[in-house]
Amino acid sequence: MFNRKKKILLKIQDSFLKTKNDLFSFELIDKYFRNKNNSDSLQIISDKTCNDLDFDEFFMFIDRTTSKVGQQYYYNILRNIPKERVKFVVQEQIITELINNPDQRLGIQYQLNKLTGYNVYYITSLFQDEHIKPPKWFFIIRLLSFTSLLSLITISFIPQSAFILMGVFIINIGIHWWNKRNLYEYVDSIPQLLKLIEVAKELIKPDIFKTNEKDIKSSIKNIVTVKNRMAFFKLEAKFESDLEIAFWFMLEFVKILFLLEPLLLFGVLKCLDTKRKDIHNIFSFIGHIDSMISIISLRQSVPSFCIPEINTIDKSLIAQDIYHPLIPYCVPNSIKTNSKSILLTGSNMSGKTTFIRTIGLNALSALTINTCFAKHFKTPVFKIYSAIRISDDLINDKSYYFEEVSTIKNMLDNSRTNDSNLFLLDEIFKGTNTIERISAGKAVLSVLYRNNNLVLVSTHDIELAYLLSEEYDLYHFSEKIKSKMVDFDYKLKPGKFKNRNAIKILEINNYPISVIKEALVLAYQLDEINWTNRIRDNK
Repeated sequence: MFNRKKKILLKIQDSFLKTKNDLFSFELIDKYFRNKNNSDSLQIISDKTCNDLDFDEFFMFIDRTTSKVGQQYYYNILRNIPKERVKFVVQEQIITELINNPDQRLGIQYQLNKLTGYNVYYITSLFQDEHIKPPKWFFIIRLLSFTSLLSLITISFIPQSAFILMGVFIINIGIHWWNKRNLYEYVDSIPQLLKLIEVAKELIKPDIFKTNEKDIKSSIKNIVTVKNRMAFFKLEAKFESDLEIAFWFMLEFVKILFLLEPLLLFGVLKCLDTKRKDIHNIFSFIGHIDSMISIISLRQSVPSFCIPEINTIDKSLIAQDIYHPLIPYCVPNSIKTNSKSILLTGSNMSGKTTFIRTIGLNALSALTINTCFAKHFKTPVFKIYSAIRISDDLINDKSYYFEEVSTIKNMLDNSRTNDSNLFLLDEIFKGTNTIERISAGKAVLSVLYRNNNLVLVSTHDIELAYLLSEEYDLYHFSEKIKSKMVDFDYKLKPGKFKNRNAIKILEINNYPISVIKEALVLAYQLDEINWTNRIRDNK
């Protein structure tokens, strides 16, 4: 026993600060989030924004939880921006204490390690899903069980009772196997609930978690009242997996004779149905502890991090040496917005979209786990909306443009609220022609800019930089061409993009000389037309 515990502790210690090698079953990880009522949140991050920000990959990187309970709870945290930030004060105090006491943290992880089984994912069904109801004829089950017991008692002095017992047993076989399907729905979750209770009993002992002691102890006490009946499911789970056939057969015989399975199953479910809040309290208590340890591991494993500073005065955002956590050796950048939003220009692959995602992910992690991938990050409490990764919706017969129109319409609707919003857009309206793209883009971006909103948008249309200069600060990413090689430095620079490297890149890729010459001539002619029109408009 001692050697086994030592091996587990060594394994936990070795995996700390490292990303997981596990298979991420998101259909089970997000089960708690999908079924939870998060109406008390400032914003529930949409699937669309998650897709735009590569959320699943981000979660796989930052998830350092030990238990499946912690993993489900942590996922829910990342998908909800809270209204209040008071909880982070207490959370940071606990995190500091766990950092200063690694042995205590390791002991907590040892307890959490008891909840690593795949079946742990199904605990949430006990307080989120509708339980199976007993059939209307359930009274017959009680009658048959009583008849079996009575026949067994009277068989010694009323031999005819054996025929009654045999007849009832045959009926019970059918009912027993009918109920197996119901039992299998809970043979995973109920035994794990017993483990959850035992782990909670251990985790409530450290002084740093005394804040919740009264509520958690009360919840544990309420559930323990049905512990003995739930132990039957643990026994069932054990023998479903073991090959002790002889004992299993005898046990099945007794269960059939007295219809123990349906009687216990529906009795336990009736009790658990009244204790959903208690189960949820314990689940959240353990999940929160595991999440805090995950945050410690994350912070200590990345090149740099900071605790965000919340801007309560205006909509300005400050980021110093901010980077994308999923990109190895990512080039850090700094930016400071004042009263304006940000318009990014630059060629493809220069870093525009990555920078937009970098700001989006850091804003999300700042507001949900109080952690940023930067030396300094100051942000208002934003709601986050995005239009980055848009594709045709063939199932609903929507083109790329109509899908983009729908997404941006949602942004326009939200821009008129009293909330502060962070709008992230990549190459707005690129699904339509140049004149209408620039015209519609300018009109939309001017509206999104208003109120307490901050917009980060990239574009290839230099005209937008000219049209939006009063509302948007201009930044760009650029590249240099050396010896027929394109060199990207991925550094954010002030001002608009001025290079003409797109045609140069065609040249180094051996496009015909005639194509290059004609392209250059047309580019300069179109540029002259644009400048003539601008001068005329100013007059």
